[in-house]
Amino acid sequence: MAFVRKVKTASGATAVQIAERRGGRDHVLEHLASAHTDVELTALLQVGWERLHPGQEMLDVEFERGSEAAPATVQATSSRLLVEAVQRAWGELGFTAIFDEAFFQLVLARVVEPTSVRDAGRVLSELGLQARHRNTFIHALKRCQANEYRNHLAKACFEYAATRGDVSLVLYDVTTLYFEAEHEDELRKVGFSKERRVDPQIVVGLLVDRNGFPLEVGCYEGNKAETATIIPIVKQFQARHGLSDMVVVADAGMLSTSNLTALDEAGLRFIVGSRAVKAPGDLASHFRWHGDAFTDGQVIDTITPKRSTAAARAENDTAKRAEPIWDPTKHSGSWRAVWAYSNKRAVRDRRTLTLQENRAKAVIAGEKAFRTPRFVKTTGGDRVLDAASLERAYRLVGLKGYVTNIPVGVMAAGEVIADYHALWQVEASFRMSKTDLRARPIFSHSREAIEAHLTIVFAALAISRYLQQRTGSSIRHIVRTLRPLQHVTINIAGQPVIAEPQIPAEAQQLLDALTH
Repeated sequence: MAFVRKVKTASGATAVQIAERRGGRDHVLEHLASAHTDVELTALLQVGWERLHPGQEMLDVEFERGSEAAPATVQATSSRLLVEAVQRAWGELGFTAIFDEAFFQLVLARVVEPTSVRDAGRVLSELGLQARHRNTFIHALKRCQANEYRNHLAKACFEYAATRGDVSLVLYDVTTLYFEAEHEDELRKVGFSKERRVDPQIVVGLLVDRNGFPLEVGCYEGNKAETATIIPIVKQFQARHGLSDMVVVADAGMLSTSNLTALDEAGLRFIVGSRAVKAPGDLASHFRWHGDAFTDGQVIDTITPKRSTAAARAENDTAKRAEPIWDPTKHSGSWRAVWAYSNKRAVRDRRTLTLQENRAKAVIAGEKAFRTPRFVKTTGGDRVLDAASLERAYRLVGLKGYVTNIPVGVMAAGEVIADYHALWQVEASFRMSKTDLRARPIFSHSREAIEAHLTIVFAALAISRYLQQRTGSSIRHIVRTLRPLQHVTINIAGQPVIAEPQIPAEAQQLLDALTH
C-alpha cells in the first residue's frame, strides 16, 4: 500500500514523497517537493494525502504564528520548470512574433502530452496554467491558417538554423498519416501505404537541416506520388528565403529523371540514393574488368545515364578500364554516380536475400500461402523460382549507390556518401513527430483543421529539437524529468507561500544546459 513519507535531505530540508513498501524496502513512486519550514511541510503532506485519498479530508493541522492559529492549505501546484523551459525555447527560436497565447498553449500541450484540443485544457491545468477555453483554442486554429502562422514559424526556424548551423545542405523525406474514415475527400485519399493500409491518408513532406532541425513542412493529397512532392516544397523553401545555392539530399524514393532535372534547372545541387538495379549498368566496366569482387570500403566514382537511351549509355565506354570522371559538359546525358561497397552491408543483404529465397521456395512448394513474393515468377501456369534475378541480386550485395550533380572537384566521393547518410536526421524527426508528438491528426477532418494541426506539430517539433540539441537528452526524457518537479503555492492565513521542489542532480544538469 502506498503512503506518504518524509525524508531529510543533505541541505537540511525535508523531502515529501509517495512511496510503497515492497520486499522490506521503501520504493519511491513520486517525489512531491522539499519543505524548508513547518508550514511548507504540512502543505506537502496534505498534497500527498490528497493524491492517495482524493475527496477525503485530512485532519486539520495548525501552526502557531504569534498567538494565532494559522491553517495551511494548498492553493496551487505548477510544473514551472518545464513550462519555463518551453517558453525559453519559444523565445530563442523567435516564435514570439506570433502574439497568440492560445496557440502557444496548444504547442506547449503538444510537446508535453499530445492529445486532442478538447483535452489540452487538462494537460495545461496540470502544468499549473490557466488554460484557454476550448472555443478559444478552436478560434486559434482558424487564426493559424488565416494569419499564416506556418510562414512566420518557417522564417524563424530558418533564421535560427542559419545563425547557429549550416543551411547550405537540406534533407528531405516524406511520410503518410492515415485517418480512420470511411470516405475520401479532396485531401484525405487512399494511396500508397508502406503499412499496406487502405484508409484515406495524407502525404507529409519535411525539410530539415543536417542536424534534423525542421525548416519546412508540406501537406499533400493522400494519393500523390512521393516523387511529386519534393519539387514543390524545395521551390517553396527556396523562394521564401531567396536561396540560389544549396544541396538537397533525399533517398532513392525521390530518384526520378524529372525530379533531378528540375532541381538541376533550378540551380540546386542534389545527392539522391540510387537503386540497386542500376548497379549493373553503372558498374559495367568494373564487372567486365574486375568481375564482382569488391574490397571493404571500396568506392567507385563513375556516371549513370539520366535516361535509358543508347546515346546516354554510350557515354560510359565499357571498353575502357578506367571509370569516367563526370563532366556536365562532356557527359550531358549522365549524372555523377558514386558506388560504395561494405562487408557489413553485404552480410546484412545476404541475410535478407536468404530469407526472401526461403520464402519464395515455400510459396512455390505450397507450404505457405503468401501473395507472390520476390524471386517467384509464373511459367506455364506454374510458380517457379526466378533463379536469374536471385543470382543477380546476390551479385550486388554490399553495394550502395548515390547520384549527384556535384562535380568531383567540388565534393569528394566520401563527402557525398557522408552527406547522404545524414538523412537519418530527417527520419529521426519523423519518428519524433509520429511517436512523441503524435502527429496523426485523429480529430481533424477539414483541410483547414489538418493544416493547422500540422503547423502546431511543426512548432512543437522545432521546440523539441531545440531542447534536445541543448541538453543532449530526448524530449520524452526531458518532460518526464521536469514535469514532476512542482512548485506548490500554500495559503497561510491569506498569505501565499511557494514551496520550491527539490531538484535532483539529473534535472539540474538539464536546467543548466538550457540556461548556459
